[in-house]
Amino acid sequence: MPSARSIIRCLCLLFAFLIPTAQAAKNDREPIVVQDPQYGEVLFYFYQEDYFPAIVRLLAAKEQEQLSDHAEEAELLLGGMYLSYGHHLEAAAIFEQLLAENVDTDIRDRTWFFLAKIWYQRGYLDRAREALATIEGELPKNLQREALMLDAQILIDAGEYDAAIAKLQNWKGRTEWASYAKFNVGVALVRSGRVDEAAKLLDDLGDMDPFNEELTSLRDKANLALGYALLQDGQAYAAKAPLQRVRLEGPFSNKALLGVGWADAEMDNYNRALVPWMELRGRDLLDSAVQESMLAIPYAMAQLDSISQAADHYLNAIEAFYEESNRLDRTIEHIESGAFFDEFIEDDPLDSTGWYWRLEELPEGPEARYLFHLLATHEFQEGLKNYRDLSYLYRNLDTWQQNVDVYANMLETRKEAYAQRLPMVEESLARADLDGMVARKLEYDSILNNIEESHDWLALATKSEFDLWGEITGLEGTPALQANIPEAEEVRDKIALLKGVLQWDLERDFKERLWRIRRNLHQAGEALVETQRSRRQIDETMRTEPLRFEEISDRVYGLGPRIEGMKMQVEDALARQRALMQDIAVGELQAQKGRLDVYTIQARFALAAIYDIAATVGDVSE
Repeated sequence: MPSARSIIRCLCLLFAFLIPTAQAAKNDREPIVVQDPQYGEVLFYFYQEDYFPAIVRLLAAKEQEQLSDHAEEAELLLGGMYLSYGHHLEAAAIFEQLLAENVDTDIRDRTWFFLAKIWYQRGYLDRAREALATIEGELPKNLQREALMLDAQILIDAGEYDAAIAKLQNWKGRTEWASYAKFNVGVALVRSGRVDEAAKLLDDLGDMDPFNEELTSLRDKANLALGYALLQDGQAYAAKAPLQRVRLEGPFSNKALLGVGWADAEMDNYNRALVPWMELRGRDLLDSAVQESMLAIPYAMAQLDSISQAADHYLNAIEAFYEESNRLDRTIEHIESGAFFDEFIEDDPLDSTGWYWRLEELPEGPEARYLFHLLATHEFQEGLKNYRDLSYLYRNLDTWQQNVDVYANMLETRKEAYAQRLPMVEESLARADLDGMVARKLEYDSILNNIEESHDWLALATKSEFDLWGEITGLEGTPALQANIPEAEEVRDKIALLKGVLQWDLERDFKERLWRIRRNLHQAGEALVETQRSRRQIDETMRTEPLRFEEISDRVYGLGPRIEGMKMQVEDALARQRALMQDIAVGELQAQKGRLDVYTIQARFALAAIYDIAATVGDVSE
C-alpha cells in the first residue's frame, strides 16, 4: 500500500500545479511560469525537500505581500508542506477554504481522498469518513478501489464489522486490493465471532501464489490470523495447516511456531509440540513468543514425565528472565535520565525534517536491542520525529540568535561610519553654491540670446580667432598704410582680404557654434536640476537616516528577546515531548518487564510444583 511519504508527495505536487494546470486547460495557453522571485525561491527549497526553510520563506513573503502572482498556489503549497510536518489540522483548514472555491470536481475529489487517507493515518476516523463522504464524482479506478478499502478499514477500526463486511464481500478479481479486501473481511468476520465464514476467505489467501513481497507478507499474515482464530475456537487440528504455511524466516514466524506447538499440545502430542518450541528457544528473547516458548518447553516435558529436564528448563527460563529484567531496568533508568533520546540526533546533521525523515542507524549501546520494538510502534515513531523537529527548531533559533548578534555589529558599524562621514558631507554641501550656479546658467542663457538676436558672430570666436581679428584690425590703423602710394594700397587690399576671409569663416560657423553652446547650456541645466534633486535626497536622507537607524535598532535588538522567548517555548516543548516519549518507551519496557515478571512467577510456581511432585514421589518410594 502507498506510504505516507508518497501520499504527501502526491498531494503537494497536486496542489503546487493545481491552478496553473486548470487555467492552462481552460484557456489553451502556455503554462504559467514563476512570476514572483520569492515564490521561485520557495520552490527551490521545496523540490529539495527542505520544507522548513521553504515554509519560513513562504510565510515571510506572504507577510510582505510579495506573492501577488502566486497567492493561491502558495496557499496550496503551504498546506502540503504543513502536512509534511504532520500539521494536518492547519493544512486541512487551508485546503477546505480553497476547495470551497471554484475548483474542478476531479481535483476536488482527489484532494478529499488524500485528506481522508492522511486523517485516517493520524487516527481521526470521523474526519476521514467525512472527507470520503464529500467525494461527489467517480475517482480513477485505482483510487476508487483504495477509497473503498479505506472506508471499510475505518468501519473495522470503529468496530462496525457488519458494515465493513457488506462493503467488501462483493469485491472480485485477483489484484492486490482484492487480496487486502479478503483479508479485511476475514478479520472482521473473526472479530464478530463468525470463524467458520472467515476460515474460507483466510484459507484462500493463505494458499495463494504471491507475485511480490507485499503479498507474501499478506499471505503469512492471513495464515497466522486463521491459525490463531481456529485455535481459539477449539479447532487445534485445523489450525496446524495454516500455521505451518507461514515462512520460517518471515516476521510472523515466531508466533506461527508457537501456535503450531500449542496446536500439537492441545492434541496431547507433546513430543511434536517440543519441535517448534525448541526452535523458538534460540531466537530473540525480547519476542513474547520466544518467552512463552521457554515456559511451554518445560510444561511439555513435565507432561511427558521428564521431571528433571523440566526443572532444568524452568531454572534456565527463570535465570534468562531475571537477566533480561535487569537489562530492562538499566534501560529504563537510562531512558529516564533524558540522554537516551539525544543519542538519536547527536550525530545527525538534521538535513531533513518532518514526515519524510527516517532513522538510518540505531544508536550504539545495550539499549539498541530494545529500539526495534519501540520503533515498530507508530506512536513512538511520530514522537521521535516530533522530538527531532523540535531539536531542529531549537538549533535553528540558536543560529538565528547568533545571526542577530552579527546584524547588531553590522548596524553599529554602519552607524559609526555614518557619524564619521556626516561632517564631511555637511562641509561639502556648505561649499556647493547651487543657487549661484543656477544664476550663472541663467545669465549665460541671456547672453547667448543677445548674441543670437544681434548676430554677433565675433562673440562666438575662439581665442585664437579673436586674437587674429585683433591683429588684423590693429594693422588697419597703422599710419604708414594711410599713405597714397601703391605699396600701401596693396597692403590695405591684403589686410581687407584677410579680414574678409576670417569674417566669412566666423559667420559660416555661427549657427553651429550657437547650437553647440546652447546644447551645452541645456545639459548644464539638466545637470543642475539633477544636482538639486540629489541635494534634496541627501537632505531627506540626513533627516530620515537617524530615524531609520532607530527603527532598525529596535527591530534588531528586539529580535533577541523574541528569539530567546521562542527558544524557551521550544525547550518547554522539548521537555514535554521528551517526557511523552519517556512515558511511551518506559511504558513499553515496563510492559515487557511485567510480562517477564508474570512468566517468572509462573515458572517459579511450576518449578515448586515439580519439586513437590518429586518430593511426594520420594516419600512414597521410601
